[in-house]
Amino acid sequence: MEKMKKPRSSAPSCFGFPISIFFIVINEFCERFSYYGMRAVLVLYFKFFLHWDDNLSTVIYHTFVALCYLTPILGAIVADSWLGKFKTIVSLSIVYTIGQVVMAVGSINDLTDYNRDGTPDRLSVHIALSVVGLILIAFGTGGIKPCVAAFGGDQFEDDQEKQRSVFFSIFYLSINAGSLISTVVTPILRGEECGIHTKQRCYPLAFGVPAALMAVALVVFIVGSSMYKKVLPQGNIMVQVSKCIAFAVGNRFRHRSKQFPKREHWLDWASEKYDNRLITQTKMVLRVLFLYIPLPMFWALFDQQGSRWTLQATTMNGDFGNMQIQPDQMQTVNPILIIVMVPVVDAVVYPLIKKCRINFTPLKRMTVGMFLAAMAFVAAALVQVQIDKTLPVFPVAGQTQIKVINLDIAEAKVNFGPGLHDISLPSQGETDYFMLDAASLKTLTVSYGSRNKSRTLAALGQKRYTLEIKNNTVDILDELVLDNISSKPEEGNNLIRFINNLPSTANITMNNINFGEVQTWFASNYTAFQKGTKKIVVTDSSSTCQQQSMPFGFGSAYTIIINECGSSGLKIRYVQDIPPNTVHMAWQIPQYFLMTCGEVVFSVTGLEFSYSQAPSNMKSVLQAGWLLTVAVGNIIVLIVAGASKLDEQWAEYVLFAALLLAVCIIFAIMAYFYTYVDPAEVEAQLDEEEKKKKKEMEMGKEGTAYENGDVIAKVSQTEM
Repeated sequence: MEKMKKPRSSAPSCFGFPISIFFIVINEFCERFSYYGMRAVLVLYFKFFLHWDDNLSTVIYHTFVALCYLTPILGAIVADSWLGKFKTIVSLSIVYTIGQVVMAVGSINDLTDYNRDGTPDRLSVHIALSVVGLILIAFGTGGIKPCVAAFGGDQFEDDQEKQRSVFFSIFYLSINAGSLISTVVTPILRGEECGIHTKQRCYPLAFGVPAALMAVALVVFIVGSSMYKKVLPQGNIMVQVSKCIAFAVGNRFRHRSKQFPKREHWLDWASEKYDNRLITQTKMVLRVLFLYIPLPMFWALFDQQGSRWTLQATTMNGDFGNMQIQPDQMQTVNPILIIVMVPVVDAVVYPLIKKCRINFTPLKRMTVGMFLAAMAFVAAALVQVQIDKTLPVFPVAGQTQIKVINLDIAEAKVNFGPGLHDISLPSQGETDYFMLDAASLKTLTVSYGSRNKSRTLAALGQKRYTLEIKNNTVDILDELVLDNISSKPEEGNNLIRFINNLPSTANITMNNINFGEVQTWFASNYTAFQKGTKKIVVTDSSSTCQQQSMPFGFGSAYTIIINECGSSGLKIRYVQDIPPNTVHMAWQIPQYFLMTCGEVVFSVTGLEFSYSQAPSNMKSVLQAGWLLTVAVGNIIVLIVAGASKLDEQWAEYVLFAALLLAVCIIFAIMAYFYTYVDPAEVEAQLDEEEKKKKKEMEMGKEGTAYENGDVIAKVSQTEM
């Protein structure tokens, strides 16, 4: 027997609460900080560090989330059947902490592996460590999920219902607080630069802090060990329910060809082995689980806030005045709105609806929640359409894009062959990128007045090029430069390169990043910079000049031409290669608002409905079923995103919205035919029947049939 100090609940220093629950609340805050902090930056880690494309990043992200919501069933079975809640939490928290540490180590940029030919292959070791870390985290966070809250409830005495209720409110507040703070902090940590040899986004810090918080959670929980009330494993009700269902199905199958009296419900075929109470309670649970069938579609949309919506934010403008919002920080809109809206909906919206004499039942609320989530994806599609208008078009197979820059003060003409572009350029002028058929692009002619130069071109395919031209005193100079850009700059960075239009070689730096010695009229490589103005310093053979650059936004690319460096200062010209992100991240707020409204009336109501319709000893079964719908929802994302093969992201958003609307209609029909029950009344009736049966047995009246017929009679005869 484990000791428990009775006076704990009345100790004034603890406000009537057991001391042990404070360790549990701190543990939950740290664990939720660890999980949501790591998850907030996860999809960007896949895309920008492991260099996976959007689709693969989304698939792996949702696979991980699905696993996190499948493992709670395993954790509940282990805790209730073998180890108990305390040992399960400690054991799986160790696994969890190791997983977070492995993720942090795997994100260190200087960690390098090598191929057989001696070339560096850093991704192989990073991918391996990341996959191992994610699997360990999924088993850790999922395994302890059904245990911690229940373990906290175990700390109270039977006469402490009020304190237990307050504890659960504080417990869920700690979950939201951990989620909100970590979703703000870890993207800031990720945005820092770190690395010994190569500067990178600081994923080791973004993963390392959650790892440290998980270690703190584990230590805090263990420190309170001597104060906990530890209930021994009593057997898992989910296992009993599963066995009852399996026996009923098997028994009915065995007797399918024999003449047996029909039974009111297929579960009644379990009556030969299981008592009427378990069978009746299982029927109640299955009625609710049947309603759960359409619910995964809601979670399929909801959890894309951390994947597709975060990737969408990377192509948007995050400038909020004095603040620069990272794409992954937009996820904080959801927990902020949740904290505000839950009390508003409970205290204002629902009472107003009630005053209007509208019977807004839990299932009707959940239907509305599904509709609002679908509308959130319609809003996301509308935003995506506007984003797509700003995205550059890149050449596909068989095409070539060329931009022409005239570095001379004289007018020029350029011709790419018969039937192709014939371009006139003013002094110091340039063109936008224009598309050419790669197979037809064979010759180039540049003319300055009566002077011209022609040459053949090698095969150019599926690439972007910049043609620099200038009229030299001896010859016409032309240089076809490969622009090594095939997509929008990552993470909202700006790609900058320089063309030296000075008469001599120049050394160029910007914000202390050295572009090296750039020869006259040649171009440097692109280098990534964050938003804002930068200090440009140019040193040639005779002088050094410096100047502040234009303010750069998000996701642009510029070619900066150095035209003069001398007594009159530095004269430069900006040529835009890729326009900056112009659609503001604030346009995502409506879709987050609609999704959060949907979550409030769907998720919160769904938990309340499940609790109210579940038998007293089977609430954990419905909790496991609820978590399973989240897992299945993430699996649906993998299936739909993989099978749709849609080229346009807005079309995928519309597809998900349409699917949820269809499911919403199906759920509304199912809800219409659902009859609400009071489990307490049903269980009270079962108690009366058991008392009646016991009384009959004591009086020797075997085989007496009551309201539930042959089930009770057979049980009575069997027990006699």
